[in-house]
Amino acid sequence: MAQKQQESARTNGDAAEERSIEDAATLAGEELVLSYPTTEEPVIDGESIRVRPGAVTALVGPNGSGKSTLLKGLADQLSPDEGSVLVDGESMQSYGTKELARKMGLLSQESTSPDSITVEDLVYHGRYPHRGFFESVTDEDERAVDRAIELAGCGHLRDSEVGQLSGGQKQLAWIAMVLAQETDVLLLDEPTTFLDLHHQLEVMEIVETLQAESEITVVVVLHDIQQAARLADEMVALKDGTIQSRGTPEEVVTEGLLAEVFEIEAEVDQTPRGPRIEPLRPRHSGGDERRTETPVTRSDGGDD
Repeated sequence: MAQKQQESARTNGDAAEERSIEDAATLAGEELVLSYPTTEEPVIDGESIRVRPGAVTALVGPNGSGKSTLLKGLADQLSPDEGSVLVDGESMQSYGTKELARKMGLLSQESTSPDSITVEDLVYHGRYPHRGFFESVTDEDERAVDRAIELAGCGHLRDSEVGQLSGGQKQLAWIAMVLAQETDVLLLDEPTTFLDLHHQLEVMEIVETLQAESEITVVVVLHDIQQAARLADEMVALKDGTIQSRGTPEEVVTEGLLAEVFEIEAEVDQTPRGPRIEPLRPRHSGGDERRTETPVTRSDGGDD
């Protein structure tokens, strides 16, 4: 009897998890061609991506690989020259501005606000998709703002002006604003860049807490591939605008991929927290990849 109850509990748990995943938002880009007015060729040329609902997907790659451009395309910040972005199976263009903002939140590298605005007022701006133009603040708005500020760990900054904050504190305030939107999909463009280690870990903890408490779908661009491997359920590696690999961190973060995409020689060890990377040396095109020391002959005949 006990065994049957355990099996039934596992079955019910699996079914609940499947329903949870089904309820999570889906996001996909189909044969996307993305470019800027200043570029002669597309940055992303015909790539497709399907984000797993309810998971954290990290976009990684070297500088100029197209990871932020791909995120902008998925976030409706950059209109595709060709292809389409689908949210819950519907074209992004079929959503109204506020309706899309209730579905998807974006933390951009270009976020700006008046220096005189307080952190609390900034976070309240995240509630605009849920309110009419003349509607006053509701109990639901207050609850969402309080939760977002608590989750972002910036309650002690609530009454501070944004212009008085450090870079790390500003980032937490912006994250709180995006969290207050209470969207199904959260897109983060290099949220840990320029942050010290303490604030980087805080941002990662926020994402992990969101995953533990809800079925939110997260797509994040990260510069640090080891950080991405620790945080993500799935990874997508890009180089020169082309997707080179996709899968779990264990499948993507290999010595071969680091050599091909990031042009480094490295050793990769699997740990309970994901792949651990030990960079050894840069790879150089042509010739031996290992750097050798060549003695420098001085004019007096000695070696330097």
